[in-house]
Amino acid sequence: MKKKGLAALAIFVLMAVLLSGCGKSSGNLIKVQVNEVAHSIFYAPQYVAIEQGYFKGEGLDVTLVNGLGADKTMTAVLSGDADIGFMGPEATVYVYNEGKDDYVVNFAQLTQRAGNFLVTKDKNETFTWDNVKGKTVVGGRAGGMPEMVFEYILKKNGIDPKKDLNIVQNIDFGLTAQAFAAGTGDYTIEFEPAATALEKEGTGKVAASLGIESGKVPYTAYSAKKSYIEKNPEVIQKFTKAVQKGLDYVNSHTPEEIAKIIQPQFKETDLDTLTTIVKRYYDQQSWKENTVFQEESFTLLQDILEDAGVIEKRAPYTDLVDITYAEKAK
Repeated sequence: MKKKGLAALAIFVLMAVLLSGCGKSSGNLIKVQVNEVAHSIFYAPQYVAIEQGYFKGEGLDVTLVNGLGADKTMTAVLSGDADIGFMGPEATVYVYNEGKDDYVVNFAQLTQRAGNFLVTKDKNETFTWDNVKGKTVVGGRAGGMPEMVFEYILKKNGIDPKKDLNIVQNIDFGLTAQAFAAGTGDYTIEFEPAATALEKEGTGKVAASLGIESGKVPYTAYSAKKSYIEKNPEVIQKFTKAVQKGLDYVNSHTPEEIAKIIQPQFKETDLDTLTTIVKRYYDQQSWKENTVFQEESFTLLQDILEDAGVIEKRAPYTDLVDITYAEKAK
């Protein structure tokens, strides 16, 4: 009886080992929680990476959560609710300047232009920047990249954001288009698909692209707590490689092809509209060719932050940007 019992136990142990081995050889995916600042067509390379299986190909099971603003995305990263944050890198400067030991480090840049648009209520308007003088604009959160880039553009055009117009800044990120459609403001600053939706509804017309008007700025990047990167360098490398593949795809395919790939991410948007929006971003070269966050871009970012009066001291590039993973992923 003892021999039979031992034999049965040996078989059980052997089966458990074999099954365990099968699990590893089939490639168990590493779960990665990503909190994105917004779910926007502007971030097409990320959704290409998801839909084309680039993350899974690197052994990652990526879950996306819409943070609805960089402040909320950063809170999720700091609290550990998210492993990786995808947001404007200005948020990492704020956290660093607060003196946190486990600060948040940028490891991959995705977009190189602003992704929002100035929408006017006057569908017959021939727009110049002087038109906003004396008007009300539904803007963004103070200290957020959308608002700071808008003010940066105003100043470039000789307009004082504090004196020459009224900027509404107390409306939640995801509700500005609805507020504008309901009658608030003469203009609104909107990402896609909200800008095109307002046009289709007949509520407004895109008057200007902030991405074109501002020039190239480091608008959105991937970041994680220093401790997470130190403990999970392979995850960061695999993640960056998948994002790079997404960039390679959008930079080598047509807007029509890109739109078809990412359509499952935007089921509420028809393919024609989706293609129009993708083409808008494609034509203004919104996406980088690689994920390397260059020092000159970080310097420009802090120029904008200083100009907006939201920082009194600059954060060192060498602390807040790690290009090791991006360089290997090129």
